[in-house]
Formats: sequence, C-alpha cells, structure tokens
Amino acid sequence: MDIKEEDLKYLKLLSKNFPSIGETATEIINLEAILSLPKGTEHFISDIHGEYEAFNHVLKNCSGVIKEKIEIIFGESLLEKEKNQLATVIYYPKEKIEIIETLGEDMELWYKKTINRILKVLQLVSSKYTRSKVLKAMTKDFSYIIQELLYERGEEKNKKDYVEGIINTIIEINRGKEFIINVSNLIQRLVIDNLHIVGDIYDRGPYPHKIMDRLMGYHNIDIQWGNHDILWVGAACGQKACIANAIRICLRYSNKEILEDGYGINLLPLATLAMELYGQDECKRFKPKLKNKIDAKDLELISKMHKAISIIQFKLEGEIIKRNPTFKMEDRLVLNKIDLKTNQVEVEGENYPLLDSYFPTISEEAPYELTFKEKEVLDGLVRSFRNSEKLQEHIKFLLEKGSVYLKRNSNLLFHGCIPLDEKGGFREVDIFGKKYSGKRLLERCDQLCREGYYDDKNVQARDFIWYLWCGKDSSLFGKDKMKTFERYFLEDKKTHKEKYDYYYNFSNTKEAANRILNEFGIKDRYAHIINGHVPVKVKKGESPIKGEGKLLLIDGGFSRAYQDTTGIAGYTLIFNSRGKRLVCHEPFENLKNTIEKCLDIKSTNEIVDYREIKLKVRDTDIGKELESQVKELKKLLECYKKGMIKSN
Repeated sequence: MDIKEEDLKYLKLLSKNFPSIGETATEIINLEAILSLPKGTEHFISDIHGEYEAFNHVLKNCSGVIKEKIEIIFGESLLEKEKNQLATVIYYPKEKIEIIETLGEDMELWYKKTINRILKVLQLVSSKYTRSKVLKAMTKDFSYIIQELLYERGEEKNKKDYVEGIINTIIEINRGKEFIINVSNLIQRLVIDNLHIVGDIYDRGPYPHKIMDRLMGYHNIDIQWGNHDILWVGAACGQKACIANAIRICLRYSNKEILEDGYGINLLPLATLAMELYGQDECKRFKPKLKNKIDAKDLELISKMHKAISIIQFKLEGEIIKRNPTFKMEDRLVLNKIDLKTNQVEVEGENYPLLDSYFPTISEEAPYELTFKEKEVLDGLVRSFRNSEKLQEHIKFLLEKGSVYLKRNSNLLFHGCIPLDEKGGFREVDIFGKKYSGKRLLERCDQLCREGYYDDKNVQARDFIWYLWCGKDSSLFGKDKMKTFERYFLEDKKTHKEKYDYYYNFSNTKEAANRILNEFGIKDRYAHIINGHVPVKVKKGESPIKGEGKLLLIDGGFSRAYQDTTGIAGYTLIFNSRGKRLVCHEPFENLKNTIEKCLDIKSTNEIVDYREIKLKVRDTDIGKELESQVKELKKLLECYKKGMIKSN
C-alpha cells in the first residue's frame, strides 16, 4: 500500500486517537464487524398535524414491528390475549402495570412471567446491534442487571439459576415495575434505528407542542419541513403574516390551547379587539371546525377572534405581495377588489356575492392598512411569539434537525414537490432576481429559511418563509394559490379549487421519478422518492405507490379532520434489512381503551421492495462512512508497520 505524502499529515492526526498497532487493529476489526450487521430499521412518518396520541402510539409500536417480534418469538405458545397484553406492556408499561395491579392478579407470578417474556423480545430487537451500541442506549438504572440478563441467558443449570436469582430478587425488592418500564423503553428505542419525519408536525390537531417535546428526546431523528412547519418557523421569528396564519388555523380547529397553554401566547388583547369589532356580528363563516368540544360562549368568542385575525392576515399578506413582485402573487390581492356598496368581490376577473360583508376595519381608500388597534394587538402578538421560550426551543430544534430535503440510503425525502413545468422539466423559479430549479431551488429555499429565522434584519428572507407556506412556486406548498379568502367568503365551489403543481401530473410516471432522483445524484435501482403533503384518498381507490413504484406517498390522514376524506388514519413506511413496506393504519381509538383493553391500531402491510439477501450496514450511507474509516485505519496500520509513524 502506497502512502502519499499528503495523507501522512492526516494519518499522524489519526494516530492520536489510535496510538498503537493493537488499538488500530482492534478498531478495524470492530468496524468490519459492524459493517456485517443487518441494516437498522428506518421509520418514516408524515403529516402528523398535532395528533399526538396516534403519533405517539405509532412511534411506540413502530408501525406494528414490535407486535411482529412478539409473534416471531411466541407464535402459538401464547394465547392471543397474552401476546396483546405483552405488547401493551411494552408500549405503556407504567399505565398497564397499574391497571393489572387493581385486577387481583398474583403479581409475583405475573412479574416473573412478564420479565422473562419481555427479555426475550429485548434479545431479538438488540441482536442486530453491537453490545456497545445497546449499552449506550441503556439508562443508568438497571444497566448492569439488563446486561447480565441479556447476555448470560444460557441453557446450562448454573446460568439458569443465576438468571432466575436476579429476576426473583428484582421482584422481592419491589422493583419489578421499574425494571419492566426500563426494558420496555429500551425495546422501543432499539426497534427504530432512525426516525424520519417527512413534514407537517404542526396545525389542525391539538398537540403539536407535545409532539415536538417527544421528538426532542428522540435518539436519532431528521425532519423534512412541511409548509405547516415552516409557517411556525416564520411565526417564531416574528414574521407577522405567519403569526396571523398560525393563530387563524388554531382558532379554525378550536385549538387555542396550543397557543395559550403550549406556548404561553397572550390572546387576551386579540379577544378584546374581536369583541369590540365584531360584538354584534354572528361571524357565521368563522365558526370553528370540531365545534362539539367547546361550549356556546367559547364558540362565540373563538368565531369573533377567528374573523379578526383573518382580516389582519389578509391585510398583511397584501403588503408582502406588493413589496415582493418576484413572488408573482398579485392575483391574491383581493381586499382592494371588494365593492362595499354592492357586497361583491372580483376574483379572477369575475364578480361574486360575498357571504359576509361586515368589514369594519377595511377602508376603500387603503384596504390593506391596519387600524391603530390592529397594529397594537399585532405588535403584542409578535412580542409574545418571539419571547416564548418553549416555541423558540422547538423551532431551533426543527431547524437543527430539519431541512427542505434529505438524501438517505438511496432515498430522496421531501415533503411536497419539486416544481415542474408542463412538459415535466424542472421549472425555473425567480427568487429575488435570480432563477433556480431542481436541487438548487430546494437548497436556496433551505438557506433562506435559516437566514430568515436567525437574521432579524433580513425582511426579504422572512417574507420568503411566508411564501414557502403558500406561494405558487413553493416546493412545500405545491399548488398555484391558497384560496383562504374564497373559502371563507364565496359560496361558489369553483372559486375554492386549488390547482396542484405539474409535479403531481407526472408523479405516476417512472420517467419523471427517475429524472428527479438523478437530479439529486441517486441512481440505485431500489431508490425511492418519499413524500407526504397530499392525503391519499384510499376509499376512492387511490394508491400511495406512484411513478410505477418509484414514488411513495405516505400522507394517509393522521389528521382527524381529513379521515372522512381519506378513509384511513395514515401511512407510515418501514425500511429494514429486508427492504421497504408501507403500513396503512386505521384510526386510533383513544388512549384509555388502548391500554385497558390491550388494543392496537389495526394496520395492513404492503411490500414495496423485498430483498432475498438481507441488507447489511455496509449497504447504507453510514456503512460507506465506516468503510472509508477502515480504509484510513489500514493506511495507519501500514505506517506503523513501516515505521513511518511511531507506534506507542
């Protein structure tokens, strides 16, 4: 092996970490062994939309993988109800054990059986990892004990007595519950090696803040931003139109608690303004969805607040559009086309009657100008969003772990689309005077999002964050326009229609999918584009598999608001050593019944690609990095042997 002079400096630095022949050889052996292990499981989830309980359950059961492991181990040796109970204990150990304690069970016997069973599950899920990696995944509590039980479960009598002695002692000193909780959490951690969130954590559902808390504690995660996520990035950095949109959506879905309890946003000034402006207005068009969960008094207040912030939003958006001509969104300037005398509005060259024409803050002379009180309320909201420690913590995490797109293990992940033209080519998009398309477009969008959040003075970048939420060439939005005004104020359904990007016209062609993958340097025969964003209407016969198998659409309807349309409650994707499979989920009932009755989300699997020969770590991106490290370590070993670098 020839060692080049320019490599020697690097190898001398490397020798500080591996200062001897023995240590270098040991690391080479260790890395080569890791490369031969089965590929870890990747779990893909998209369009969670604040549905914390359903999301948390899918995360805990790894889209049914834990149940599969239980079936592999116990098969017909356990009754179905015993396997269901074991699964529920692994998902919700503390809660389930507390229920079992009230049922008159012989708890000593129950603990003994359950600990033995749960350790078998741990043995199986940990078998694809090194002992070192499993150890790092453990908490300090019970770490030594778990190692002993995991790696010393031999068949010879002495070892059996040793294992039984440990388990009996755990039970005798009343640590059975804590031990099972610890092992269950370890199983949940090991069963997923890498979690991919393909966009839209926020909006519609009630608990996006809880989802973010959960993700922040996760061991290996990446996020591809959706347009609903980027809206909250804009809101967190004080972009006023983003703030108005975020509040409007929370009110539309009766989710004030996200703002007030989750993020400490003060909505009292907005409520006061709404009652002052719309006290005598029924605000019928602004009644929130999911009205059954709020009383009549709150319903009235939320409706008025909803209208107040919507009008503020339309004004703010008009100002953004006027100061950014490259956005080409002049057709969204609607307030100046309202005729208050005839109660009509001109939209796309045609006049329509307004369903609601009470606009006390819109003047004919300056329709986009905020009143003094609207400005005052908005300024307070900006301060509240920017000073919310919890929100800033969440958004910084979203930026740290997130991106517009990700290439991972020959897959291309992005939430919405790649803007295409009518011929299926990459559409050029003008961003502040420069044109971008394909990969460069997504990279520029990613850069501007970060600039907008971190640079207080970069108004353009902050306007662009809003544009990514709803702009005609936004890869995160993927439609020609967002018809919010029309849906509130016009009855004619044709005015509500939003046209999807040409990307979706070509999504069923293998040629277009391969062209996109090639644009990002991906040419593997098993490569896939993985998207969210567009709900798959299963009950209308739609399939999540597009592009002749090259594109996987995993938004099936986590959001309860969309489940009547989709007919299901979401798709997820599992990619393990045997290939990829889509998992279709039925709606999550509720947490109480799930735990008490040992229920699970009913799911069906669809194989996307199957590998006869198991994928190894060496077949992954991490494997390529490890192989590179092995190559350098072998050079270092050669230098030691030739005396080019002195070994300790």
